[in-house]
Amino acid sequence: MAEAEAVQLKEEGNRHFQLQDYKAATKSYSQALKLTKDKALLATLYRNRAACGLKTESYVQAASDASRAIDINSSDIKALYRRCQALEHLGKLDQAFKDVQRCATLEPRNQNFQETLRRLNTSIQEKLRVQFSTDSRVQTMFEILLDENSEADRLEKAANNLIVLGREEAGAERIFQNNGVALLLQLMDTKRPELVLAAVRTLSGMCSGHRARATAILHGVRIDRICSLMAVENEEMSLAVCNLLQAIIDSLSGEDKREHRGKEEALVLDTKKDLKQITSHLLDMLVSKKVSGQGRDQALNLLNKNVPRKDLSIHDNSRTIYVVDNGLRKILKVVGQVPDLPSCLPLTDNTRMLASILINKLYDDLRCDPERDHFRKICEEYITGKFDPQDMDKNVIAIQTVSGILQGPFDLGNQLLGLKGVMEMMVALCGSEREADQLVAVEALIHASTKLSRATFIITNGVSLLKQIYKTTKNEKIKIRTLVGLCKLGSAGGTDYGLRQFAEGSTEKLAKQCRKWLCNASIDTRTRRWAVEGLAYLTLDADVKDDFVQDIPALQAMFELAKTSDKTILYSVATTLVNCTNSYDVKEVIPELVQLAKFSKQHVPEEHPKDKKDFIDMRVKRLLNAGVISALACMVKADSAILTDQTKELLARVFLALCDNPKDRGTIVAQGGGKVYEVVRPLVRLLDTQRDGLQNYEALLGLTNLSGRSDKLRQKIFKEKALPDIENYMFENHDQLRQAATECMCNMVLNKEVQERFLADGNDRLKLMVLLCGEDDDKVQNAAAGALAMLTAAHKKLCLKMTQVTTQWLEILQRLCLHDQLSVQHRGLVVAYNLLAASAELAKKLVESEMLEILTVVGKQEPDEKKAAVIQTARECLIKCMDYGFIKPVS
Repeated sequence: MAEAEAVQLKEEGNRHFQLQDYKAATKSYSQALKLTKDKALLATLYRNRAACGLKTESYVQAASDASRAIDINSSDIKALYRRCQALEHLGKLDQAFKDVQRCATLEPRNQNFQETLRRLNTSIQEKLRVQFSTDSRVQTMFEILLDENSEADRLEKAANNLIVLGREEAGAERIFQNNGVALLLQLMDTKRPELVLAAVRTLSGMCSGHRARATAILHGVRIDRICSLMAVENEEMSLAVCNLLQAIIDSLSGEDKREHRGKEEALVLDTKKDLKQITSHLLDMLVSKKVSGQGRDQALNLLNKNVPRKDLSIHDNSRTIYVVDNGLRKILKVVGQVPDLPSCLPLTDNTRMLASILINKLYDDLRCDPERDHFRKICEEYITGKFDPQDMDKNVIAIQTVSGILQGPFDLGNQLLGLKGVMEMMVALCGSEREADQLVAVEALIHASTKLSRATFIITNGVSLLKQIYKTTKNEKIKIRTLVGLCKLGSAGGTDYGLRQFAEGSTEKLAKQCRKWLCNASIDTRTRRWAVEGLAYLTLDADVKDDFVQDIPALQAMFELAKTSDKTILYSVATTLVNCTNSYDVKEVIPELVQLAKFSKQHVPEEHPKDKKDFIDMRVKRLLNAGVISALACMVKADSAILTDQTKELLARVFLALCDNPKDRGTIVAQGGGKVYEVVRPLVRLLDTQRDGLQNYEALLGLTNLSGRSDKLRQKIFKEKALPDIENYMFENHDQLRQAATECMCNMVLNKEVQERFLADGNDRLKLMVLLCGEDDDKVQNAAAGALAMLTAAHKKLCLKMTQVTTQWLEILQRLCLHDQLSVQHRGLVVAYNLLAASAELAKKLVESEMLEILTVVGKQEPDEKKAAVIQTARECLIKCMDYGFIKPVS
């Protein structure tokens, strides 16, 4: 009865529909839907009610009803078309297009469907053009940003979108052409930090890789305005402006290394004047009281990065000469700042160290003795000009300046120690009643202890002077510093057990006191840093390092300090970790020379019992358990000139030592070791024929581990130009080096740019890889076969090239496919499959050889869990041969 009534109601609805009474029709269809369960009738009712929805412009309801009809019958062409119409009215053009596409597939000759397809395609293209029109996007972003009534969410989204647009070449050009620089200046005038930041970041993107645009932006915004923005207290703002200036400098100097074509290439711009103007303003920032500590640090970072030559083979060092003549005194003023004096400029914990590094880089960049003499004279005149019997503050600044130079170019610092009155003033300040005077004097004594052979005064009087201060002072800050001086003098014997400077047990006592201060959170960070400095010297003693790694609170206190904003601690922490893991350079002991030394009664270096491998392994375990990896990951991310290449090399050595045991590598990755991107460069630097085989082998292992983690790391290794070195070691006669290099290359071939090198004409890279697959060493074969499998899978061109590089290719491939080791055999079969899939011509070559017989034998083996991958790949090869019609299945 209910089904019959439902049919009646449907007919009634149809009549209402014909009379254009769509509401009544909808009501009838709805009543019928409640009475039936017949799927065909349900589909018809939903489809008809969808038609009513279209007529009454109830498009959401129409789309919903049509979808229900389609759920019952996916080929319901009327329902599909009605949903298409509803979706089109709702603006969902892409979904509507899919529906009418299905309709046209079901009824290709229906002109109505074809017309709708064309109309929707045109509408979609127009919508996309408007939606993604760069001009439109730029205009919309600026309208939102400059509207005072815009909501916070819309503002943030618009600002982020503008930054993204600025990074795209098309977007950057449209912003620039549509008066964008003037509009960005308006954003900066609002003084709202989030908008100013967005404007700066957008300008940074626009300047990247485009010299003409960078020049126009520099002149439009003005260097003085850019520098005043970098001078603010806001760290995020300072860093963003620093990035903007770096982008401008890179574009003006050609450091961006982008290829310019068309108009950009045709432009001839003299950028030297602009670069000199930027340098001049950065130097002025160093001595301005209006500049924040953060701003001063960023100015120093920019000077460190851009003034000294990156390649000493380049003859022109004019930028360095300009800075020496016009800015060295300003840099010396920063180095000589004493935080406790009222005249001190705003500083951070890193400012003075950054200035010392800059002095060191400038001095190293000088080409000849006259240039170095000129540099030294400026320093001498500046320091001697500060000495004043009537003004103790000036004397303190003079000694602080010497102390800062000693942290930079040591030779220059030691020459300055010989100036008349310098050592006497240091001794006088040690006896001063002011804490600031004593702190400066003791720190200067510590830095003067670095080159013992030259600082004769320190050799003669250093220990006694420091001991006297240590005993008489009650100030903890001074005590720590004098202790570090004693640590430094006490570590002169290095790792030589037979050259201990202090009495038995004295070194351990000094280290215990350093650890105690390190763990004392009530002492300020700057002072605790000196405790780590002391341990950096004392941990050369094996007893000290063994005690230190067992003191978990002290280890964790050091790791926490390494994560703070004070980056001056990085070198000390890195040195301490190198000592604890014994990852420093150790000279090879030649037994014959030892006998000769004993015979001539010369001193022979002795190894401490606790420097043997068992003790080293135990220390590594304890460091990992204490969380050393998170500290390392944090240290290598430091975006500062303080993270020098020397410090990076130390961190790389530590990382390699920690990775030595394969069982620990999972722990290292879990703690964030895979993120240590900055370790790549120092690892690459270790690839050097001048270094011993073990260092090269360990560096290759480290690069292999990193290249297996992610493409970002593979890209980093490629950019550091490690590939030629890795390839050279693949030719090595040394089995382990050749194996490590091949394994590293096996990971590297996943990178597209590395693949391009194999595709390029005129090289033997692919030939070498094929020949390495024929080596007797299983590990080399495995790595080479893996690389070949990935290369041939990625590019069909390499499949053909493989058959052309050597006449032995088929014999080598057959050997791989019959190999005893399953991993090698599987990789060989994958290569065979790639060749078969590449082209019918290559497949025919393989089928006509003994390869077909090998594939048949392997593919017909009884099922075996261990051999499952091998058998499956062989069968896939045979199926591919069947697809070509070269072989036929046997029933």
